[in-house]
Amino acid sequence: MKPPWDEALRATSRSFYLTLRVLPRAVRPQIGLAYLLARTADTVADTDLLPPEQRLVALQQLRARIRGEAAAPLDFGELARSQGTPAERDLLNRCEASLAALDALSADDARLVRAVLDTITSGQELDLRRFAHASSAHIVAVQTDAELDDYTYRVAGCVGRFWTELCRAHLFPRAKLDDARLLADAVRFGKGLQLVNILRDLPADLRQGRCYLPAVRLAAAGLRPDDLLLPTSEPKFRPLYDTYLDLALAHLRAGWAYTNALPRRQARVRLACAWPVLLGVRTLDRLRAPRALAGGQRCKVSRAEVRQIILRSVVLYPFPRAWERQFERQH
Repeated sequence: MKPPWDEALRATSRSFYLTLRVLPRAVRPQIGLAYLLARTADTVADTDLLPPEQRLVALQQLRARIRGEAAAPLDFGELARSQGTPAERDLLNRCEASLAALDALSADDARLVRAVLDTITSGQELDLRRFAHASSAHIVAVQTDAELDDYTYRVAGCVGRFWTELCRAHLFPRAKLDDARLLADAVRFGKGLQLVNILRDLPADLRQGRCYLPAVRLAAAGLRPDDLLLPTSEPKFRPLYDTYLDLALAHLRAGWAYTNALPRRQARVRLACAWPVLLGVRTLDRLRAPRALAGGQRCKVSRAEVRQIILRSVVLYPFPRAWERQFERQH
């Protein structure tokens, strides 16, 4: 039987929903619920029709409920009415049901879900504070690579650790693995996916006054954050942009190593990891095209390509060498 929030997951993220559906049942509810609550928090943080201070209060209230530090029901009625899509409104309206599902998890699973959500929401709070007064006329940038790395860990790298600990406990507790290396690669996996999102969304984020590429690195290239609104800055900016494309690719390569380090009999988990890695690499390949600062259509892998990647990975799974070469074939 599907959980009551299954349709909310399908409506809010079709790509992740595909990944979720292939996972073994032993971990599917916990990972699905963690993702759903993370998306709920993200919706709260991104509701631009309300001032940052109001969103920050609502996010802190949600964070307290997730931690188990508060019990009063959350009223997200105003936030829900401010959403642009029915899926996002439904996500907020279902928040209490999602929190009830969290309380119903086993103690160990609830601890893991609460821990990863606490880290994710800390990153969302940091974002709200950092960009509280940002606009296209006043672009705010993260300052250093350390700040960028910290942000990518909080909102995505920590998910790799959560995923690994949960799967380790439920699916392969006795497998002989290098856990330290596995966890390190899992964190880099998550950071890589987030960095792909940052690089893909750069023009749109700049128009909202957000720059996730460090100010000190821009300054070293003779640029200020507001220069990135000008397509004429592309020649100066391109070498730096390519540096971050290379970093994202290195992180995803660690994610591919992670995927192949998992026990081979865990085909479902390995497929669930392979798809975002391969799609991320394909996206990076697209981003290497000229005009990184063009504010046109968002770079996106087509549905036909997604289906092709999924089908090929399934067909090649019985053939280890061909399976492992998939990563290099994407770029």
